[in-house]
Amino acid sequence: MPAGIVPVVTDSPTAVRARSFGAVADTYDRYRPAPPGEAVDWVLPAGATDVLDLGAGTGALTRLLLERVPGPVVAAEPDARMRAVLARRSPRALPVGARAEALPFAGASFDAVVVSSAWHWMDPVPTVAEVARVLRPGGRLGVLWNGPAREIDWVAELLGRRGEMGGPVGEHAGRHRVELPPGSPFTTPEATVVAWSTPMTRDELVGVTGTYSAVITSPDEERAAILERVERLAANHESFAGGATIELPMACRCWRATRR
Repeated sequence: MPAGIVPVVTDSPTAVRARSFGAVADTYDRYRPAPPGEAVDWVLPAGATDVLDLGAGTGALTRLLLERVPGPVVAAEPDARMRAVLARRSPRALPVGARAEALPFAGASFDAVVVSSAWHWMDPVPTVAEVARVLRPGGRLGVLWNGPAREIDWVAELLGRRGEMGGPVGEHAGRHRVELPPGSPFTTPEATVVAWSTPMTRDELVGVTGTYSAVITSPDEERAAILERVERLAANHESFAGGATIELPMACRCWRATRR
């Protein structure tokens, strides 16, 4: 197994935000909900053995894949801080320091490449080419985006509408979409949305808010104000009356295509 490659570091706002999660790796691992099992089952092809978790973070998806496939699960994550948490939490996984745009794997190495809430940080053209290269014929590219269902009014009251917490609305307008370049060797993509919920206390709601890149990269005073706002709203929200644990509505947007 290769030791990994050194990621190219740039100073673009997107690159800075993409690298921000490592600064809160343990908090991220503690508070960010994993995608629902139903979504993972939908993107995985039948009989998959060798699977790559691309942009694996601290391994929430990795752990679900380990429950589902008999072969090795390789977890590619360029940030060493995130990768260290993944290795500690998922000792059966094979963590590799690598970027999606330049994968250090031989061609036709995997039955599936799965990405969870990370595709929008990747350069799509070289990433699609690299994924196609490392997938076997009949292999699957599956992409998931998992997060609070902010289109529900009371969830938006607590966390803001989509775009308010994660940066300007237009900044990631296409973040829940994968566009395959012309001529890419994939079948016509399919998409679905899995609606689900996760139990969450008031403190956990504040905790997960602090794992969004726009919050992590904000100046200290601004970040504190955001977290105080969420804490205040949650304290006064009827859903949390008496210190209750609520079921937070979630939406997992799923996309898949098969390598020809």
